[in-house]
Amino acid sequence: MSYLYGLSSGTPAVIPLNLSPWLNFNKLWTSIMGYSAQDFRFVPGKTPFSTLKETVAMIVLYVVVIFGGREIMRNREPYKLNGLFKAHNLLLTIISGALLVLFAEQLIPTLWRHGLYDNICGASGWTQPLVVLYYLNYLVKYVELIDTVFLMVKKKPLTFLHTYHHPATALLCYTQMVGHTSVSWVPITLNLTVHVVMYWYYFQSARGVRVSWKQWITRLQITQFVIDLGFVYFASWDYFTSTYAPTLPHVGTCAGEPFAAVAGDVILSSYLVLFISFYISTYKKMSNKRSAAKLAQKAEVRMEKTEVPTIKETAEKATQAVKAANSGMHNISPSGPFF
Repeated sequence: MSYLYGLSSGTPAVIPLNLSPWLNFNKLWTSIMGYSAQDFRFVPGKTPFSTLKETVAMIVLYVVVIFGGREIMRNREPYKLNGLFKAHNLLLTIISGALLVLFAEQLIPTLWRHGLYDNICGASGWTQPLVVLYYLNYLVKYVELIDTVFLMVKKKPLTFLHTYHHPATALLCYTQMVGHTSVSWVPITLNLTVHVVMYWYYFQSARGVRVSWKQWITRLQITQFVIDLGFVYFASWDYFTSTYAPTLPHVGTCAGEPFAAVAGDVILSSYLVLFISFYISTYKKMSNKRSAAKLAQKAEVRMEKTEVPTIKETAEKATQAVKAANSGMHNISPSGPFF
């Protein structure tokens, strides 16, 4: 905490300034919720969206709204909603950035004091402030479902990758919340980093700003999933070997529930496969089309530079070709000239 010194009516004043993001966030939380963020408890069955029934109900509602809405929009003109789209993407950019800063404030000191292993497998990765942030990140996944609503009302293609990835991420976050997986912060912070870039890109595109690095977002997402899987595979291996096969090599014991480990491994692995497939089918085809276009353009330039022969030149070349053909056939045929 720092202090701002000033004069008010001739009397020195000392105004405290909190530079800690968590302390300022806690003030905001307290003013809204009526209690400190430190007192928050995630209790399945009591906390909103803390049961599998609620999560599945939200996913079913999402599917009904998206595909039912697509049928309703089939014979209608697409809506623009550019102002709402910009506000949505700017809001998610800010929220993702704010959560990332809050996570960093909590994680950097514990990583320094206790090391990486304790943060991905031990108590350091499941502190009370982190549980609050995990829960808020989980709730944001439901807000992100609105992304698809914009695609639907704008009559944009609803790809399998998009319509699978969004609800699956909400389910993934739910399983990690109830499974108490300490490694959760790794995929969450990487995902928040990607979302700051991605939603900022969408915001700028909605403003009409031409952004040339769109494919780098997909590359960043693929990199994110590769790193995610390195951590979650390690944590899962450590959990299952220490619990069910202690004779196999492992470091220690990772916290969490087996269903959460399986859910994390399966869902994140599917993301990696789908995003790599999307990258190949989208950007490699675009690259091939650009190459073909460049070759066609070069051929067109060469054709433009090539002079069309005159009738006399064409007749002379034809006569030469006939003579050459007759000469060749005479050497291999006793019956005389071919023409």
